[in-house]
Amino acid sequence: MLIWLLHHFAPLVERLEPLAAGESRVFLTTRTALASLTGFLMAVLLGPTAIGWLKKRFRERVASDSDRLNQIQASKNSTPTMGGLFILSAVITAVLLWGDLSSRYVQLGLFVAIGLGAVGAVDDWVKLNTLRNGLSVRQKFIGQLIVATITTVVLYLHHQSHPQGHALVWPVGGAGFALGAGFLLWSVFVLVGSSNAVNLTDGLDGLAGGCMIFAGSAFVAVTYLAGHRVMAEYLKIPYFPGAGELSVLLGGMVGAVLGFLWFNCYPAQVFMGDTGSLPLGGLIGLAALATRQEAVLVIVGGIFVLETLSVILQVAWFRCTGNRILACSPLHNHFLFRGQHEMKIVVRFWIGAALLAIVGVASLKIR
Repeated sequence: MLIWLLHHFAPLVERLEPLAAGESRVFLTTRTALASLTGFLMAVLLGPTAIGWLKKRFRERVASDSDRLNQIQASKNSTPTMGGLFILSAVITAVLLWGDLSSRYVQLGLFVAIGLGAVGAVDDWVKLNTLRNGLSVRQKFIGQLIVATITTVVLYLHHQSHPQGHALVWPVGGAGFALGAGFLLWSVFVLVGSSNAVNLTDGLDGLAGGCMIFAGSAFVAVTYLAGHRVMAEYLKIPYFPGAGELSVLLGGMVGAVLGFLWFNCYPAQVFMGDTGSLPLGGLIGLAALATRQEAVLVIVGGIFVLETLSVILQVAWFRCTGNRILACSPLHNHFLFRGQHEMKIVVRFWIGAALLAIVGVASLKIR
């Protein structure tokens, strides 16, 4: 909406152009801040009404494969879930108000958010309305694969003319490795992997949301820098014209998750469910792919990576030896089984996420 107004008041834009950040005449910094504020206010204001609506229709059913875990988390039964619906509503509202809807990056971001949100919503609905524990692994993967493949093909074509558009860039040193057509498979892996990683982390009150705020904020900075010619040249990172528009979308996402955390902190009044965790993971995966900073994603999203690896190692070790490395996976459940209070685990993971976000962004300057 703001972009439309700016285009229709060109003389005013010309006079205000010297006040805009960098080479942008569309006030990217201001719009990113306003998107964050809008996302936060929408989530906080929608929260009570949305929670009341969800309470009547969608209540969490604690039904994991671990009887002990079910016993520990029995108090969470009947908590409203699918809170991702009002997270996505807040994000989309922020983007419609402050984003440039003609930007291919924004269009892809909205597609990923809505597409993976739909997959997550179906998974949550099946879990809550049948005796099944959600979609089967295969069904869920196919849904994610469809969204990721469409996104990847469009991004591949959009980056075709960029010299580093299909390269894997290492943050320290700035060395690049051309992926060629392999970019397609790699990008699908990143999108599906990041989506599932956030989903696995969403097991304790406020855990995934808090970690996402730090990871998302880091990529607000990364996308802004990658879309700013002067800053990108200074940092020696690939410059992608228009990539800065993703910082508006991600800013709205960070604000919305921050507002959601108001209700999701311990003891949670609502859970985001797969409806929220899948699209949130997909969005930071898209931001990494769009800026060619997947290596930074591994650092910034280190908590999500660690949680995913804990599940993979647990399953692999059990199949090979019949024993378990952890008391229960993902990693946060291991500490829960060891008797640590849920809030202590969550805050310590937040601290780790904050430190990793700082290290990830700082790595862009190491050359």
